[in-house]
Order: sequence, then structure tokens, then C-alpha cells
Amino acid sequence: MNEKRVFQLNGFLAVLLIIVLLGLAVFMFFNENLVLAILFVLIAGVLGSGITIIQPNQAGVVTFFGKYLGTIRESGLFLTVPFTLRRTVSLRVRNFNSKKLKVNDVEGNPIEIAAVIVFKVIDSAKAVFDVDQYEQFVEIQSETAIRHVATKYPYDTYDNVELTLRGNAEEVSNELAKELQDRLNVAGVEVIEARLTHLAYSTEIAQAMLQRQQASAIISARQKIVEGAVGMAQLAIKQLEQGNIIELDDERRVQLVNNLLVAIVSDKATQPVINTGTLY
Repeated sequence: MNEKRVFQLNGFLAVLLIIVLLGLAVFMFFNENLVLAILFVLIAGVLGSGITIIQPNQAGVVTFFGKYLGTIRESGLFLTVPFTLRRTVSLRVRNFNSKKLKVNDVEGNPIEIAAVIVFKVIDSAKAVFDVDQYEQFVEIQSETAIRHVATKYPYDTYDNVELTLRGNAEEVSNELAKELQDRLNVAGVEVIEARLTHLAYSTEIAQAMLQRQQASAIISARQKIVEGAVGMAQLAIKQLEQGNIIELDDERRVQLVNNLLVAIVSDKATQPVINTGTLY
């Protein structure tokens, strides 16, 4: 089922024609020509049954005894095929806010996820005849697509995975929009945008995941501190030896490196010890 244009004429001309026919019917009635008077009234009534009004950003789907004739997309007053049924379909842009869905990510962690879907109808025939209540169809397919996309990626990663739900919201939203568009083509609906509006660990594991994130942050910070401390120790030894400030044998070099690493890596402030004698 594809949308097509239906027969339509300017409605104001049709109204003018109906007024003329009714005037002729009155004239014939007073001239005692009842047959023509009744005929003109019948013709006016037939034309009047084809008058329809279409609001801006709406479409009128026209059916005649169960057969789809076409769609009126222009706004205004029109005359179409008489004795037809006209169903109005909104062409306006609309939002659908999904509920908070509880799903498992690719690693099996329960998460809560929600999204907003921006869509509009681009084929009124498909929206009316190919699906039953396209608004509910959009809602159900949106939640299905959100669940499917959420199960393809981890919520977060600590192993350099390419895509995650939290770290790659733009890519995940684009994939959600693409998958949702494939599902809604049958309903004549265009997906304008799909964005995640809520993403969090489920309440039963939220505290444990927070501790995991904190531990990971501490480990990452420690790695940076150790890397910096090693670099600083290397630089200190290099500058001391290049400036001929002091000659360091292996034992003194080890002790200096040890002292520098302890001073830099330690969580607490170090207490210096002044040596008034020799190192030996």
C-alpha cells in the first residue's frame, strides 16, 4: 500500500456550484417543475457529500466502500469523490518518551535505559492500512529497538572496548535511529531523531558498580603517579650525573631512586631524615 493523490477540486467553487443548484431548485419549484427541482437538490446533496476540510500539516485518507482512492495533503476546503469516508492523519512532528526499561547489557549487568523518539508520518496510506493504530506500533517498536540496542554493548568498560552505552552515546543513538527506521518503514513513519534520555545501573547493583568505578579510578591514578615518579627519578639522576654534582655508584643510585619513589608515591607527606654522617 503506497500513498497516491486522490481526485480533488477547489472546495469554494464546489460550494458556489451547490448554491447555484439550490437556487435553480427553488426557481424550478416556484415554476411548478418539481422533477427538475428535486434533481437539482439531489445533485447538490451529492456534491455536498464530497466537501471536506483539511487542516495544515494533516492528510485526508479517502476510501470509497472499502477501496482506497487516495490522499489529500493540501490544506483548505476541497471537493473530492462523493459518498466517501475521509480519515484524518496528522503529519506533524511528534515525540515519544519511552518508559525506563530494565535490560541486561552485553556483559549481563542489569541497567535502566530510556529514550525519546522524534518521528512523523510520511506515507498516510501505510500508516492507516498497513498497521493497526500506528501510534501504538511506534511505541512498541521503539521499546523493542531500545532493548535490542542496549543488549549489544556494555554499559561501561575497563578493557578498551570500542563502543559503550555510557561513553559513546552519539553512536548508540545513531544505531538506535537506524534500527528503528527499519522497523517503522512498514508504517510509513520517518524517524527524525532518537536520543537516550536515561542510562544508569539498576538499583540492585548500582552501589557495587560505584565501588568498582572508584577502584578503577584509584588504580588508574596510581599508574599515572608511578609513571611520573619513575620519570622524575630518571631525570634527577641524569641531571646529577651530567652536572658532575655528585658521583653515584649503583648502591647510591638505588637508594636515591628508592627515596624519590617513596616520597612521590606515598599517600602521606614524607618526613625527611637528615643524615649528618656518611652513607656507610
